[in-house]
Amino acid sequence: MAVETILEVNDANFDQEVLQSAQPVLVDFWAAWCGPCKALAPTVDEVATENAGKLKVAKMDVDKNQATPMRYGIRGIPALLLFKDGKVADQIVGYVPKETIDKSIERVIG
Repeated sequence: MAVETILEVNDANFDQEVLQSAQPVLVDFWAAWCGPCKALAPTVDEVATENAGKLKVAKMDVDKNQATPMRYGIRGIPALLLFKDGKVADQIVGYVPKETIDKSIERVIG
């Protein structure tokens, strides 16, 4: 991960970093073997850079962390979950264009 604005979250720190965050948080559920996840990564990096200060962006490796993806019913990856006030405000599954992610963020954080 080249972008320092992206946080690596795991089962242990998820509640603290995501659910208790004062800012909305976009969580990218991914895996190293997932082609579409790798294709989406630069877009997620871009979103993190553009929204620095108003949106926290985090990534979670589903192979290393099973409890959290299970808790949120993640069945397909990449999956982007947008959390606001500790709750899922929006969900995007699969590889999508950046505009789709931007629109979702716009809806949630205005």
